[in-house]
Amino acid sequence: MSICSEIRDLFETFMAKIKLIDVANLAGVSKSTVSQYLNGRFEYMSEKTKERIRLAVDKLSYVPNPIARSLKLDETKTIGVIVRDITGFDTSRTIRGIDDYCKTSNYNVLIYNTDVDPEIEARSLEALYQSRVDGILIAATGENTALINKYIANGLPIVNFQLEHEGNEKSIIISDYRKAAFEATEYLIKQGHRRICFVTQDFTKVKSRKDRYLGYIDALMHYQLPVDQQLIQYWQRDAGFARSPLTVLNESNPPTAFFTQHMPITTELLSALNKAKVTIPDDVSLLGFDDIPMAEFFNVPITVITQNPYQIGREATKLLLNNIKNPGLSPQRIMLPCSLMERLSCKRILPNL
Repeated sequence: MSICSEIRDLFETFMAKIKLIDVANLAGVSKSTVSQYLNGRFEYMSEKTKERIRLAVDKLSYVPNPIARSLKLDETKTIGVIVRDITGFDTSRTIRGIDDYCKTSNYNVLIYNTDVDPEIEARSLEALYQSRVDGILIAATGENTALINKYIANGLPIVNFQLEHEGNEKSIIISDYRKAAFEATEYLIKQGHRRICFVTQDFTKVKSRKDRYLGYIDALMHYQLPVDQQLIQYWQRDAGFARSPLTVLNESNPPTAFFTQHMPITTELLSALNKAKVTIPDDVSLLGFDDIPMAEFFNVPITVITQNPYQIGREATKLLLNNIKNPGLSPQRIMLPCSLMERLSCKRILPNL
């Protein structure tokens, strides 16, 4: 055989997919013996046999097929994570909590980003299901509940986190939004504010957003303050504010404080107020839901309600892995507390008497 032929044969060997039978043939043993070796079962295997298999594996650069092994073992030691915006401040910290918990539990993580697109979310769910992941964590859009329930019915554990949609989720880890919104509104009321503008996204289908609204209403009613619908303002991710915050401030009976329900709302409001040279907190106070990166370094640090996204990630993963190991567990709805981070953006004023 010529040198060129030998090189060609060697190249073709490396380019071909090396199979278990190839290792067995080279080592002169059966496929089952190689399989036992790869799975660490050496009880009835001689040192010479182990050495032959080891040399055959090294020579062929054989790598076990994880999918084939998962089909046999009925597990992949992998979970899927579906998020709406992987660049989000809280989302990234949640993913870190998920990943840290998985590392200590010998699980791998596959992450899919949907950009709040229900079609991408559906494709992500299907891809993870087809990949035979052991379970899925999802911050859902709320548009694929039927598909999620179908996969759960097929035996795939799925745990929701961050947002709750109409209470249809089976297992979910969320913050106690209603209590947090009550405490934030109460804080502003105790600072002397009587006209508090609640700035939110549409909450008709999203229970987590509605709970924040209900917490705000609860506080107003508790302190016998009227609910003024003019103080309920809306914001959309693509369109921005339905009414300009400056228009709201220029009304005859303007709010003395804004209570924003999402970090992007807070940052867009800050931008609008700064551009118009509206001073916080001298002209208007501001309290936001969710912390802003490096907010403590602002000229006027913003008072916020903080969740614990890292802990949410860890607790969601813990619940999912528990469901994977114990398929008969009942669904759980777990709420974690929020905290008020008091800074300098809320001014104490005298109440209107």
